[in-house]
Amino acid sequence: MNCYEELVARGLIAQVTNEEEIRRMVNAGQATFYIGFDPTADSLHVGHFMALCLMKRLQMAGNRPIALIGGGTGMIGDPSGRTDMRQMMTPETIQHNCDCFKEQMSRFIDFGEGKALMVNNADWLLKLNYVELLREVGACFSVNNMLRAECYKQRMEKGLSFLEFNYMIMQSYDFYMLFQKYGCNMQFGGDDQWSNMLGGTELIRKKLGKDAHAMTITLLLNSEGKKMGKTQSGAVWLDPNKTSPFEFYQYWRNVGDADVLKCLRMLTFLPLEQIDEMDHWEGSQLNTAKEILAYELTSLVHGKEEAEKAQSAARALFAGQGDLDNIPTYQLTDEDFTEGSIDILAILQKSGLASSRSDARRNVEQGGVTVDGAQVKDIRAAYTKEAFAGEGLVVRRGKKKYMKVTV
Repeated sequence: MNCYEELVARGLIAQVTNEEEIRRMVNAGQATFYIGFDPTADSLHVGHFMALCLMKRLQMAGNRPIALIGGGTGMIGDPSGRTDMRQMMTPETIQHNCDCFKEQMSRFIDFGEGKALMVNNADWLLKLNYVELLREVGACFSVNNMLRAECYKQRMEKGLSFLEFNYMIMQSYDFYMLFQKYGCNMQFGGDDQWSNMLGGTELIRKKLGKDAHAMTITLLLNSEGKKMGKTQSGAVWLDPNKTSPFEFYQYWRNVGDADVLKCLRMLTFLPLEQIDEMDHWEGSQLNTAKEILAYELTSLVHGKEEAEKAQSAARALFAGQGDLDNIPTYQLTDEDFTEGSIDILAILQKSGLASSRSDARRNVEQGGVTVDGAQVKDIRAAYTKEAFAGEGLVVRRGKKKYMKVTV
């Protein structure tokens, strides 16, 4: 199966502007393509996973990826799916985040000489002359067409600032500049970015002629992929200092039954034939499929050794087999004890299993807390330092949140 056909079979392609030409270029390894990333944090999260896997697949087929960091567009806001303005960052913060992104992306993409590129659109956006931009670029856009774009229609009722209204022009200009500077002939983005991407294609054609090659592709469920980055407890990061390999493994181990095969197809590099065989799996077999998904993705991000540790720890907790040494650990200090003991509410709050004492109280009262397998029913339950001797205590909140607490 050729590269483009595999992308379709894995459910990654939603819309294209010229499928025949795109298929030819991708399969021949002739695409120089870009995907944008906003440097709003110093780590990528699982919402970026689909884009990273796609870039890896395309590079493996001989195509050239460009990771575009939105250091410029990030300063004016993005109307797509947002209800608030972005915080403006200093150039130093943006550069730090870019460096962190590149290190994490390097697990997926080869940035060696002549290979993938990382580019910051601040390099050209921050140098633009406003009047020149209006004359040379603004004239190529119809306000009527922009207002018909779904991303703007959704924001009109809540209020759309003039800054955000310029976002389509900025993103379109990105493709125009990448086309001229790096020969970028293809752009990928989420289904919520379709109007902005078409704007870039049209800008190239209007400025450089109808024969200019510029293609657009959107990723199926990429907007859903962005939601993957956040759970009820916060973001799931690729940085092990923010989300441990065990927590990362558990995130994928707990995907819904209806999503596991979809995630295996889109995000792993397992052969499609192997995944197709799982189509008929039911019951406990689906749990096996989830283990495979969690192991494969943890291995991609953190390496096989960490994936094996996480899998062993999960099996120790949930199946009574494996190694407990690798589950997340929180270490109490002498200052955490009052007169030699610490109550269960403080343990839950300090370890991060509960957001506050009142949250911890609710969980205990609802019967959702255990310590070393024994349910805790009394909110006044307290533990001395001696109770944590040896390997410590395994504290559980609900069915899926665990923490080994030591002193």
